[in-house]
Amino acid sequence: MTAGAAYQAVQDELRPDVRPQLNLATFITTGMEPEAERLMAEFLYHNTVDGVQPLHTADLAQRCVAALADLWHAPDPDSAVGTSTGGSSEACMLAGLAMLMLWRSRTSGSRERPNLVMSTAVHVCWAKFCAYWDVEARQIPVAEGGSGIDPHTAAEACDSNTIGVVTVLGTTYDGFYEPVQQVCAALDRRCARDGVDVPVHVDAASGGMVAPFLDPALVWDFRLPRVSSINTSGHKYGMVAPGLGWIVWRDPGVVPAELGFSTDYTGGRMSTQTLSFTRPVAPVIAQYYQFLRLGAEGYRAVVQRCRDLAQSLAAQLCQVPELRVISSADHLPVVAFTTHDHAGFSVTDLADRLRRRGWLMPTYALPSDQADVTVARIVCRNDLSDVLARRLADDIATAVTALRADRGGSRSRRRRDVVPSSSEIALTIDAGKTLGRGGSADLDTVVAGVAP
Repeated sequence: MTAGAAYQAVQDELRPDVRPQLNLATFITTGMEPEAERLMAEFLYHNTVDGVQPLHTADLAQRCVAALADLWHAPDPDSAVGTSTGGSSEACMLAGLAMLMLWRSRTSGSRERPNLVMSTAVHVCWAKFCAYWDVEARQIPVAEGGSGIDPHTAAEACDSNTIGVVTVLGTTYDGFYEPVQQVCAALDRRCARDGVDVPVHVDAASGGMVAPFLDPALVWDFRLPRVSSINTSGHKYGMVAPGLGWIVWRDPGVVPAELGFSTDYTGGRMSTQTLSFTRPVAPVIAQYYQFLRLGAEGYRAVVQRCRDLAQSLAAQLCQVPELRVISSADHLPVVAFTTHDHAGFSVTDLADRLRRRGWLMPTYALPSDQADVTVARIVCRNDLSDVLARRLADDIATAVTALRADRGGSRSRRRRDVVPSSSEIALTIDAGKTLGRGGSADLDTVVAGVAP
């Protein structure tokens, strides 16, 4: 067929029934400025291992690593070791492998099976890591209403075969930060008591680009000597199109030599620490663009706007008698909620109603120890404008009213049973402030309007 016919055939197959901006499920960036998109298009055919290309992409990637190391308070950011990856899943695999290799070197080829301690709220990539490399996954249950892994329980679950403890800075379930500092303190006490010395990895896929700007007093990063590595997703709150992740180690001493490989058959000497070989350079270039474009204050302004918007939506949901808000965006810009037993409908019913209005809102069970609780989640990203947020609030109000009618309730209700419309609750962000495809003026408005 002709190129035009092939294009149309593929487009027809993939035409989404939900606009990316209305996908409340994903943390992934769904909008960039035209300048960033143009840069990605211009470097579409370049990859990170082209030794003959006279490009400085390796330098740009190292500058991004150094910037992240500085953001996360590494002892010497310029000497920090790190790399770009296809996403946080690959970054987590590399972090796990580094811990596994160091454990093997410490135990001199022990035949014992290694283990990794984590909560049940970790991303599925950690289950993959344990399965692929035959590591026992020691998962700590998360109590309802808790903030993730329990520090004392995690420390007591460690032994001489523990390769590390994984903590999560912003779980995908509810957006909460796990108590990294308290976990490190518990491990310090355990080490002082019986010599069990275990490193900590922080899976900061989302929180790594939120907490430094909105919660600077929170100690979770390389300020804690026990934290050996941190990962984040450039394609989440790093605000780059997929797929891009980053892994940074605190210093070269915690990176096993066997994790890196060097080759010259690409036309020049290349050193790589990634699981894959050929990788697109365009996302790395887009990340460097965003770092230049936004700077620390720009990132702070954008993620502050996301959190403000999420907290306003959470406040509105709290006024709906049938809904119980679990996460009010105090950490990640995420709202998680479920229904009360008396509601007469579930969050799945509500999600089905919203789907008719074009919204995709995920519903899922909490980790295995709370599997009887089904929640819905709203992720506020940089391209969710105030206009869309007001529309979402109104659509939720309409859906709840319809579900009440479905359960046979009376049409006349007391005031406390009326779902407030978005106009009744003032959202904190001026209309139109969004960093997406609207061009540089939108971003300039956000940074100038939100930054103090």
